[in-house]
Amino acid sequence: MVVGKAIDTAVSRLSHEAGLGRRPTTAAMLRLGAEVLEEEIRDADLEVPEAERERSLAAIRAVLKAFRKSVLFGLDRPRSRMILINGSVGIYAQPDFWDRRARFYEFKSYRAIPVPPDVDLQLQLFQLAFPRLVGVLACFPRHVDPVEVTLLERPPISPETARDVLERCLAIGLAEGEEKVLEYVDNPMERYEV
Repeated sequence: MVVGKAIDTAVSRLSHEAGLGRRPTTAAMLRLGAEVLEEEIRDADLEVPEAERERSLAAIRAVLKAFRKSVLFGLDRPRSRMILINGSVGIYAQPDFWDRRARFYEFKSYRAIPVPPDVDLQLQLFQLAFPRLVGVLACFPRHVDPVEVTLLERPPISPETARDVLERCLAIGLAEGEEKVLEYVDNPMERYEV
């Protein structure tokens, strides 16, 4: 998880800077990833041998190189959206990147194929939050060098699956959710009734 957070921070910054027309270097983003890695190790109070740190830095470097050559490079992170269910339960959803027109991308620094249940649910929520976009799972497995990128386009969410996901989220929200005043929510919203 520590390495994943470092990679996520570095690729997000790399893409953001490139999207602004700047020319971020891989070396600068690797330094950022290394800083995040060290901070996360410190915060988790972990003892990590130097050889493991070097392997982690090599993984960050490999993913950054592959990311720079991918279709995700230069894309923005979309603003989070709220899925409002029955006017009473809201869930925020925000994929990692989007092209603003046709696709959103969820970035994983491991090979998430076959798609694990938690990632599948995450992607389904993004499909509900961004219903006019095609969802793409973007896998950048950090454990191999060179990183072999896999883009897996999701089929549209079926009405049955959408209803199941919304009903589960409604039940969880009613049981575990916190009261919020909807008038103060400043996010784009997709409304559903189940």
